[in-house]
Amino acid sequence: MNHEELMLRAINSAKSFKYTAKPNPVVGAIIINKDNEIISEGYHQFYGHNHAEINAIESAQKQLGKKFKSFSELTLICTLEPCSHQGKTGSCAEAIVKKDIRKVIIGAIDPNPKVAGKGIKILKDNGVKVKNGLFEDLVEKQNSFFFYKHKNKKPYITVKIAASSDGKSHYDSNQRVFITSESSRKDVQKVRANYDAILTGGNTLRNDNPRMTARVNFPLNQPKKILLTNKTFNKESNFFKNGSVDIFDSNNLFKIIDFYADSDICSILVEAGPKLANAFLQTGYVDELIIYTSSNKLGKKGIDWFYKDNAIENYGFKLESSYKIDNDIKEIFKKNE
Repeated sequence: MNHEELMLRAINSAKSFKYTAKPNPVVGAIIINKDNEIISEGYHQFYGHNHAEINAIESAQKQLGKKFKSFSELTLICTLEPCSHQGKTGSCAEAIVKKDIRKVIIGAIDPNPKVAGKGIKILKDNGVKVKNGLFEDLVEKQNSFFFYKHKNKKPYITVKIAASSDGKSHYDSNQRVFITSESSRKDVQKVRANYDAILTGGNTLRNDNPRMTARVNFPLNQPKKILLTNKTFNKESNFFKNGSVDIFDSNNLFKIIDFYADSDICSILVEAGPKLANAFLQTGYVDELIIYTSSNKLGKKGIDWFYKDNAIENYGFKLESSYKIDNDIKEIFKKNE
């Protein structure tokens, strides 16, 4: 296999850990000898655990004296720039230098300002030959939320709503009602699984008693939960039973989103009622809008989702995809760039 094929192998294999590595990016590393034969592979499998490079190095260590004589003979192929800082794990760049690996091929430079070229500098300052930019676009696409967060200094924000065919959210009596089909509600679980955090408001918490978890049939790190309310609430409700919760009693959405600018949270899914959903849209911070529309009507006793019929277009969104789920329609709108 050549270097291009090996990098594609690392990118493709890394995606297996998309849901257990988040909110960290997925990263793959492959160590090869001078004949491009694979000595070991490593992946960032779990958030807070070893990074891909460390796993690859530890696996290769077991082959020392069997498949190779010295790490200086080897080349490390890594989808993302090795980290330079001491976080939950040690510096991968320092570990590579310590093992005397003399050549490193990198897919993309890490956009995190804590790294952003510093890992490459450590390698080069210690005589390691570095090549970067191999399938950079694929690495960025694979870790789109991570790259977006650091380029825009805010998490990627998606608002998800379920609407009746006449554009209603719920009845004015606040009674709980399932608007969309069971298949649509199952699809929502998969959507939730992609995000680092789920945000809702106090009214949704009190009226619906939601769990706000991703109920899927594969392993994942459950999204952090974020609650916005300045009224009393029941701490024994379903919302608090699984996962950690951040609670804000402020209605200043700019400050709340800025709070996560320096955190590990790269993406937030907003699942709330019309008041909070519209407030988020008005900030200009929303990057994506997902609408599940039922064929059923709620009628005059229903509460409108939007204040204007053309609200979505007014906020600068364009339709990216639309398809049926049973009798419902799922539409995805993204912000015009």
